[in-house]
Amino acid sequence: MNRVVLAMLAAVALAAHEAPAQSKPNFSGSWKMNAARSDFGLVPAPASIARKITHAEPSLAIVEDQDAGFGVQNVTRVYTTDGRGSSFTSQGAEVKGTAVWEGNDLVVTSEVAVALLKYIDRMSLSADGKTMTSAIKLTSPDGAIHMKVIFEKQ
Repeated sequence: MNRVVLAMLAAVALAAHEAPAQSKPNFSGSWKMNAARSDFGLVPAPASIARKITHAEPSLAIVEDQDAGFGVQNVTRVYTTDGRGSSFTSQGAEVKGTAVWEGNDLVVTSEVAVALLKYIDRMSLSADGKTMTSAIKLTSPDGAIHMKVIFEKQ
């Protein structure tokens, strides 16, 4: 009986050694929008978007500067990637958000209840880690807008 138990433990240890846990991508860095590769659909493209991301699992902080022709708007968003809710203020409004992993994509959801807006940002990294794609869905009472923003690591 002891041999059976030892054999099972050895098999489990060998399997764990042969199949290490997959690590998730790290989005840390300074990122700048590549407007030529991005697609804003029916929405006018901003002149620039820059993101500084600090990512140390499970902590995620995104500082974004966006120039949409009304001056540069700065927003700092802070999440944890384990799905726990967070809140912050942006332009005087409370924003509630979550961040969760779906495979190697990081899905960040932000909701502004007072404006009835929901912003879902599915972030993914290229294999070489030099390009980040944000597939964005912005939902409002007027419907949904889909955008794809391509960022290059600086």
